[in-house]
Amino acid sequence: MSHELEGKKIAILATDGVERVELDQPRGALLGAGAQTEVLSIHDGKIQARQHDLEPAGEVPVDGLVSNASVDDYDALVLPGGTVNPDKLRMDRDAVGFVQAFAATGKPIAAICHGPWTLAEADVVRGCRVTSWPSIRTDLRNAGADVVDEEVVIDRQFITSRSPADLPAFCRAIVEQFAGVHEHAAG
Repeated sequence: MSHELEGKKIAILATDGVERVELDQPRGALLGAGAQTEVLSIHDGKIQARQHDLEPAGEVPVDGLVSNASVDDYDALVLPGGTVNPDKLRMDRDAVGFVQAFAATGKPIAAICHGPWTLAEADVVRGCRVTSWPSIRTDLRNAGADVVDEEVVIDRQFITSRSPADLPAFCRAIVEQFAGVHEHAAG
């Protein structure tokens, strides 16, 4: 295990319909680098994960409700995809508010596949260069983002990737970018 993220606490915001591999692989990379992770959701208990959006892929325990979470408690945020997951998140006032508040801190936010959909809803990518799954690129453009088709895009505090095929590069990028975060005291 490497230790570049030792002492860092990372929020993973997800709900039912999350693409399992897009939650598990980044979480594994973060844990492997010494970070602590917490899955935040819009309901407690467990969330239903999916594989390729269609097949059930088990349950993921929820560590806390986004409605009770404070951005001050986290060093970075991960938004996994799956079509249903971000669609539900962007309809939840607490989830959108958390993303807006997190973006306002300047701390890093990573989103993959359909995950950037929540960023568009939160209106935080205006003027930023991002990538995503092809079907949400128009929404990102309409939210003012400069959308490109690249494996990983890092612009300002945002780290974005297109799909599960990009997970190896995405995981490397989030560990590197999150390691660059300076220690801060929780409020």
